[in-house]
Amino acid sequence: MILAAGRGERMRPLSDRIPKPLLQAGGRPLVVALIESLARAGMVELVVNVSHLGSLIEQELGDGSRHRVRIAYSREQEPLETGGGIAYALPLLGAEPFVVVNSDIHCDFDFARLSAAAAAIRSGAVSAHLVLVDNPLHHPAGDFCLSGGRVAADGARRLTFAGIGVYAPALFAEVPRGTKRQLAALLRPAMAQGRVSGEHHGGQWMDIGTPERLAALDRLLAARA
Repeated sequence: MILAAGRGERMRPLSDRIPKPLLQAGGRPLVVALIESLARAGMVELVVNVSHLGSLIEQELGDGSRHRVRIAYSREQEPLETGGGIAYALPLLGAEPFVVVNSDIHCDFDFARLSAAAAAIRSGAVSAHLVLVDNPLHHPAGDFCLSGGRVAADGARRLTFAGIGVYAPALFAEVPRGTKRQLAALLRPAMAQGRVSGEHHGGQWMDIGTPERLAALDRLLAARA
């Protein structure tokens, strides 16, 4: 699942006319680069949630065939936050563990690595698996802690959630469909029970949340061309 329903307040005024996932860096939309990374890892059955300017996203991506994937859309009348959006999309996601990725990140993470985490979730060992990265300058306090392969809400060294995770459908089953819910509110109880695993990605990762960071990514990609 690709999360693409947000309003993109920090990206205004750019996101007033163009939904954040369609903003371009390196000559292509952010979400297209992400879809291509997922396809290379063999993840070709995608769900994209949409709300703000969602029709533009659907027009751009279509059924996904141009990018060798198949896309179904979860349409939210208003953004339901991450946890609520995932819960709303459950009928499209099925009964197996699924990967969820923010549409406004750029990274060199190999999504194929998540197959082991999905197997652990399928076995019932854990309910979720998070990818964490070193804290960027704009988020020095981090989000969670990683120790012994488990993610905790607190600890000695905090890392930043990369916006990449694998989840059991049951984690969202109690969220009334169509209601707003933060993902952290669902994860923290599972963390307290030791049921959230994690890994540290030490490679490239950027949160493209502001016009300045979008411009920085564009410069980076142009320098590589």
